[in-house]
Amino acid sequence: MVGPYTVFWYALVTAAATGLGAIPFLFFRDMSRRWLGLSNALAAGLMGAASSTLIYEGIADSAPRVLVGVVLGLAFIAGTQRLLRARPDAQLGSLRGADATRGILIVAIMTLHSVTEGIAVGVSFGGGLALGVFITIAIAVHNVPEGLAISLVLVPRGEPVWRAAAWSVFSSLPQPILAVPAFLFVESFEPFLPVGLGFAAGAMLWMVFAEMIPEALEDAPRDAVALTVTLSLVAMIAFQALLRV
Repeated sequence: MVGPYTVFWYALVTAAATGLGAIPFLFFRDMSRRWLGLSNALAAGLMGAASSTLIYEGIADSAPRVLVGVVLGLAFIAGTQRLLRARPDAQLGSLRGADATRGILIVAIMTLHSVTEGIAVGVSFGGGLALGVFITIAIAVHNVPEGLAISLVLVPRGEPVWRAAAWSVFSSLPQPILAVPAFLFVESFEPFLPVGLGFAAGAMLWMVFAEMIPEALEDAPRDAVALTVTLSLVAMIAFQALLRV
């Protein structure tokens, strides 16, 4: 019999998996401006693919609610960025100013995205242990490249690897927090999933096109940026497709 504690611990595993995305940076220490640009391009591809998947999954339930979520996500992130730019003294760990602003945005976006994943875990356990475990494993594996996307923004700008991993895990904490109430009140939470998926997708897409790609083009050659974005986007979509097989 599935109970709230079981759901919580499974959801906690998905949150912890996000921190694994910082592991590659234990082996790469020297960060040139070109590497910073390509890091932004790689993160943009990963986030773009994740956004398309969220929209696709949400449309299967309700296209209008997904559209509402996308618009809300765009508005929320645009407003948040405007507020952050009005504060040049922004700080995130060891980051300051513009670097801190980008760090705060990526962590905020991934945290918002984790809200929908937490609800998805809880709702899936409402369909039984087997379905819940399958969805938990899929989300945990999916969270690793999301942690990588966060680390790609933070580490090249000077944030320690351990702290990037900690921020990655922090961004996924809504998963264990919301999985339990979603499990207990499946029928109440399920209608909000399409809106939440659209919200996270809209926020990610705004970040990709307004922040990641323009900054990548400032620090790396155009062809290299285009190639990196394309390959990472295709690889992430293929990876997500494999999870559904």
